[in-house]
Amino acid sequence: MRVGPLKGQFTVISEAPLRLKKNLYFYFYEICCDGEREQNNTPFDMAASHLLLPALLCTLFVHQCHGACAEVDSDTQAVAGKNFKLGCISCKRRSEVDGSATIDWYFRPKGEADFVHIYTYNEDGPTIASDQFLDRLDWIGSKASNDIQDGSIHLLNVTFNDTGTYRCFFNRILFYEYYEYSTVVSKVVHLSVVAKASRGTASIVSEVMMYVSIIGLQVWLLIEMIYCYRKISAAGEEALREAANAEYLAIASESKDNCAGVQVGE
Repeated sequence: MRVGPLKGQFTVISEAPLRLKKNLYFYFYEICCDGEREQNNTPFDMAASHLLLPALLCTLFVHQCHGACAEVDSDTQAVAGKNFKLGCISCKRRSEVDGSATIDWYFRPKGEADFVHIYTYNEDGPTIASDQFLDRLDWIGSKASNDIQDGSIHLLNVTFNDTGTYRCFFNRILFYEYYEYSTVVSKVVHLSVVAKASRGTASIVSEVMMYVSIIGLQVWLLIEMIYCYRKISAAGEEALREAANAEYLAIASESKDNCAGVQVGE
């Protein structure tokens, strides 16, 4: 065991994974790098070794994998009477570093100058701080962990009074071996509320491009089929001509041989 200090506390680090990795390295050397043993191996042993190599590589590196995080912008148009997701994602630059975060949401109504604190999420759970949003905000971000990277919330039963600017703050603390680092990240969502959902330009363009791609692929496949059919037909006709020529030459050669035999007999 190794013990490392962190802000006056002791952090115990297990060396079991290191011993496991070292043992696997030695096993790699034995099955891969021992030339004398490789010569004496049976085909079954060599096949088993080749099957074990990928499994051992996965065992070595699978513990180093981390879930991916992507910062996606929130939608900005809500429909009155429906629910709406206020997206707020802030990914850590180094996912292997432990951390904790608290989330604060603020709202500035359209035409107002000041932001109002409406929501907080921390290790104690969610707290709605504004009467306007009482029982209308629901946490849908990171759960079962204080290391929050997704601070999204659901806005229930949207009204036209919800039009305005929303801002969320990530108050994050990163825990390094000998110190802690605090950082604040903010995201802004400009929300507009409409009576009826309307399709955006991007959606229309995407649908048009999809149909264009489908039609284009079908036309291309049709052209390829016609080209291949003609090529195969031409090759078949050429083969028939060559066969006919070969048969004609064979008959002519046989006739010539017969004529020569008759002349010799006379």
